[in-house]
Parts: sequence; C-alpha cells; structure tokens
Amino acid sequence: MPARALPYRPHNHDLCVDHALAQAREICRRDEARLTPVRERVLELIWQSHKPLGAYDVLAQLSADGHKAAPPTVYRALDFLQQHGLVHRIASLNAFTGCDHPGQHHCGTFLICRSCGNVLELAAPNVTAAINQAAAAETFQIEQITLEIAGFCPRCQSDSTDQPTPS
Repeated sequence: MPARALPYRPHNHDLCVDHALAQAREICRRDEARLTPVRERVLELIWQSHKPLGAYDVLAQLSADGHKAAPPTVYRALDFLQQHGLVHRIASLNAFTGCDHPGQHHCGTFLICRSCGNVLELAAPNVTAAINQAAAAETFQIEQITLEIAGFCPRCQSDSTDQPTPS
C-alpha cells in the first residue's frame, strides 16, 4: 500500500484525483445513483487541490470550462456528493473538500492550516468514540459529527517561526 498523500508533502496529486473519481464511480454504481458528468466534474474540481473550494469557485471553473451552469446546478451537485459521502462541507470556510474515506460512515475531523489553507482529513476513531460516549452520558442523540481544527501545517510552521502558540 502506498504512503498516504499529505497536502503539505510533495506527491502526485493526479493520483488523488484519479482515485477519488474511481471511488465515486464505484460508490454511485453500488448505490444505483447517477454520477452525471457535471457531478463528476464538480468532484474533480474539488479534488484538484487540498484547499477547500467554495460553491462559487466551482461555478466559476465550470463556466471557464464552457458549462452553462447556474448556482442551483452547483448546489445540487454538491448536495448529491455530500449525500453519497464523497465530499465534506467545511462550515468555518463555507467550502467543500473531498472525502478521504468515501463509502464509510465516519466522523469528519479536519486539520485546517490557517496559513496555506490546506485541509487534512483525519481518521480519529478514538475522538469519535469519546464524543459518542460523552453524548450518551447526556442522553443526547448525535446525528452528525464534524470537527474543524485550525492551526498550522508542518510546512507553514517551518516557513515562519512567529506563529502564535495555542491557548
């Protein structure tokens, strides 16, 4: 198995995109869901970078590609991709990022670099278990968990030594 691609380490990003699209096709085939060309292109645009992409950024790129898409088209595509676990919405940025674990029910836990804007999705089952346990102690029924953690990636930490320390 190849080493995990991290946004702040050099890697062949085309492989990230190709892998995400192949997984999306398989998940949609399995779920008998229609991955239209526009939906697939929206997913591809989101995966072209490890930086989250806003809906209007997606719309601008679709327009540049020659699509005559309107905002509702993009929002419907993003809703479809979220429903099938292919993208996550990063609420603090009002943007979307590709899901590293599509087809698996999981807590979205994200490290967001405040300097370069890259996002890394973590697999953090212990964190999820702790949240579930704390909620159960309060008889709270969780529908969805999304954790967004802001800070500085290793590359940006080394680029600047005057980063604030967390409180």
